[in-house]
Amino acid sequence: MNVVSTVDPRDGERRATDLVETDEPGLEATAARAAAATPWLSGLGRIGRAEMLDAIAASVESRRVDLVATAQAETGLAHARLDQELTRAALQFRMFAEVLRDGGYVEAAIDHAADTPLGRGPDLRRMLVPLGPVAVFGASNFPFAFSVAGGDTAAALAAGCPTVLKAHPSHPLTSHASAEAIGSAIRERGGPEGVTAIVYGEQAGRALVRHSAIRAAALTGSLGAARAIQAAIDERPDPIPLYAELSSVNPIVVLPGAAADRGDQIAEGLFASFTASGGQLCTKPGLAFIASDPGGDHLVEGLRERVGASGGAVLLNERIRDAYESGAAAFERAGARVSARPQVEPGAGFTVAPTLLEVGLPGLTAEIADECFGPLMVVVRYRDVADLDAVLATVPPSLTGSVHSGPGDDADVVRRLVDGLAARVGRIVFDGYPTGVRVSWAQHHGGPWPSTNTVHTSVGATSIRRFLRPLAWQDAPAWILPEELRDGYTAISRRVDGRWEPAVGERRG
Repeated sequence: MNVVSTVDPRDGERRATDLVETDEPGLEATAARAAAATPWLSGLGRIGRAEMLDAIAASVESRRVDLVATAQAETGLAHARLDQELTRAALQFRMFAEVLRDGGYVEAAIDHAADTPLGRGPDLRRMLVPLGPVAVFGASNFPFAFSVAGGDTAAALAAGCPTVLKAHPSHPLTSHASAEAIGSAIRERGGPEGVTAIVYGEQAGRALVRHSAIRAAALTGSLGAARAIQAAIDERPDPIPLYAELSSVNPIVVLPGAAADRGDQIAEGLFASFTASGGQLCTKPGLAFIASDPGGDHLVEGLRERVGASGGAVLLNERIRDAYESGAAAFERAGARVSARPQVEPGAGFTVAPTLLEVGLPGLTAEIADECFGPLMVVVRYRDVADLDAVLATVPPSLTGSVHSGPGDDADVVRRLVDGLAARVGRIVFDGYPTGVRVSWAQHHGGPWPSTNTVHTSVGATSIRRFLRPLAWQDAPAWILPEELRDGYTAISRRVDGRWEPAVGERRG
């Protein structure tokens, strides 16, 4: 068996762990246990699963010190950032517990048997039910919130789907410790081993999505990873969905009035947004459109000063470091000039210099308008706001688009920019920055390809829909129906005979 190793990106040292890559018999047993656990998890019901999710959140938080320390040694991310991220991970489990107690997510609908213009209609009752076991691939840049203890896991378990977790090679020990925190909470509630499980190794990940027991897969990662997983899925006789959050440049437009009114404030916000966590955020702004006028000049100079005075950023692994350096060099070859880059002493780890590049609007090519994962942003200088419409239509679709406006900026211009962005992004930010994704009911974290490969969100309450499917019962006896579809049930909102009936019962738990 191949031993799993871990690397501290601060010094680049590779160290062996006590973990081994999952072999074929191990994967087969894991998938079988996940399939066998499906009835238990579904049978808990909404309230039982809500209580389980609350217990998982408490278990994760109870191990905060050890989890954060382990993640820091494997990612190089700051303690404060990881501590906050762990809080977010626990919050996601608790939010889905509330989604379950609310119950509206099942979309319950009842049409009683009745005479219709087409004759006698049968009794029909419909709601969303679990898909079955789900494969979750952890993300490199969020060792908690988008990894083993992340939102995909919380959403899948909330839906009633056992999860088989693929540990990320950049933080295997964090993945293992997170899986143990989740598993212990489930075992304490009498759950079988297969409710959650974890596998290690690239081959195990591909074999996992080929296994007939797996009914969906979720990934936050690179285009290359998504294509590899999709290729493995395509080998199946029965297709399953892959829900992937991938590449994004997240353009920001700063209109002249905003730059003149609050240039220093915007410079500070942009700098923080593109350098935070080493620029290794899927919502990091990669392109900032700033006017070529005195207000814009002052804003850009503020950016230069902040970047020039900054220190090095530790990236998550060697592959990301190499891709960052080659991407920055490619942008420069394509015509972007270095506007600011501090001198950073080369070290043993994966440390890079934050980079601010600049290009005129006519020089913005497809090569430059691409994602460079890490602390790099391209400032695009424009002379006429009217020129932005055509250019923004050529920028790759993204998770987010942002518009800053101020005194003197035409409302019609703002509306036109927003309408253009609305066709190409999943979230529009006004006078703010796309990093710092709120976990809430109204959140949407997705966008057109290549930012995601579906219309679904990977953050927020509605992300649960990825792991559900509709099922209708026709002329079913009452005893076999889920309680949410029985006559007289009032604990959740339902549509009955075409009319919306709000919940009147008390939520338990």
